Amino acid sequence: MPIIVNNTLNEIRSLAMGAGDRAAKAKRLAELIRKLGDYRWVGVYDVGAELVSIVAWSGPNAPVYPSFPVTKGLTSAAIESKRAVVVGDVRKDPRYLTAFGSTLSEIIVPVLSPGDARVIGTVDVESERANGFSERDQQMIEQCAEAALGLWLLG
Repeated sequence: MPIIVNNTLNEIRSLAMGAGDRAAKAKRLAELIRKLGDYRWVGVYDVGAELVSIVAWSGPNAPVYPSFPVTKGLTSAAIESKRAVVVGDVRKDPRYLTAFGSTLSEIIVPVLSPGDARVIGTVDVESERANGFSERDQQMIEQCAEAALGLWLLG
C-alpha cells in the first residue's frame, strides 16, 4: 500500500482516538478521505435506530439531507447488507437520494460496532465522474472507515 495511504490511516487512527471535539475530528476525517482520491464530497454520518444523521462533511456544499430515515437511499442498502455499496452511475439507481446534481457515482461504507456488528456510522464518498471508484478506492475508503472506528465508539 502506498506510503501516503499508510500515513493517512495513521493520522485517522490518532485523530479518532484522540481528545477533542467530535464534529471537528469527523470534519478532518472527511477532508483526509476527500484528498486521497480527489473526490467531490465526503460525508461522515451516525446511524441510529431510525435516522442517519450527518456528523461532518467536506466538499463544496452542505448535504441536502442532513438526516434521513435508515430505510432511504443507497445508505439503506449499506446498512442492510453491512457492506460497502458502490454505484457507478447514480442516475441509473432508483435508490439514490439526489443530493447534488453533479454527483455521478457514490460509495457508502458502513462502520460496524465490534461487539455486535451493528452499523453505527457510514462514510459517504461522491464523485463527479461516472464509475469514479475503483476496487482500490473501495479498499482505501473501507480502511479509512475502519481506522476511524474510535470516532463512533468514543463519541
